[in-house]
Amino acid sequence: MRERWATFDCYGTLVDWNGGIGAELARVFGADRVEEQLHRYHELEPALEADGSRSYHEVLTEAMRRLGAPEGSEYGLADSLPAWEAFPEVHDELSELRSRGWRLGILSNTDPDLIAASQVQIGVPFDEVVVAGEIGSYKPAHHHWEEFFSRSGVRHDRHVHVAASLFHDIAPANELGLRSVWINRLGESSREGARPDRELPDLRGLAGVLDELVPDA
Repeated sequence: MRERWATFDCYGTLVDWNGGIGAELARVFGADRVEEQLHRYHELEPALEADGSRSYHEVLTEAMRRLGAPEGSEYGLADSLPAWEAFPEVHDELSELRSRGWRLGILSNTDPDLIAASQVQIGVPFDEVVVAGEIGSYKPAHHHWEEFFSRSGVRHDRHVHVAASLFHDIAPANELGLRSVWINRLGESSREGARPDRELPDLRGLAGVLDELVPDA
């Protein structure tokens, strides 16, 4: 039997990224500024990651500085990440995938210690984890996928990538000719160059969708 692999983005897909960031923004700037500051954060982060030179701890901290966090409070966002919670359906859906023989991986723009904490929150084991802090590169660059395929040895036709971000994940999956499932938690519209094979509002029903895309053999 040939292995089937599903890889996942973590933050925004498995773990509540906006919820975790938003809670810290509310603590630092006040609840009335969360929407504004969260929008600015999402504009800042890709530029801070672009050359791969910063750890994710440093990306989070520098973003808070640029948002105007008072001195001493800029470290709170990185410190809060280990407590960010998984979305409620994630544990059961990933467990179902494992019961069907799928191997699971994470491809994430983060650091090894942070992803280890998030795996505790998720509560389901992963067979492979590739993070920016190990490879010196952030998605949407292709190095996460290149490293994953090098480690796993899986054929592209036995793999599906699952993610919430069109920019960081679905677009590069298209560029690499990979199957993808878009977890569209925010009700966004797809765009040119980022076309998933399937779209779901959350992970519920994912196992059936993945079985359709890559039948057991």
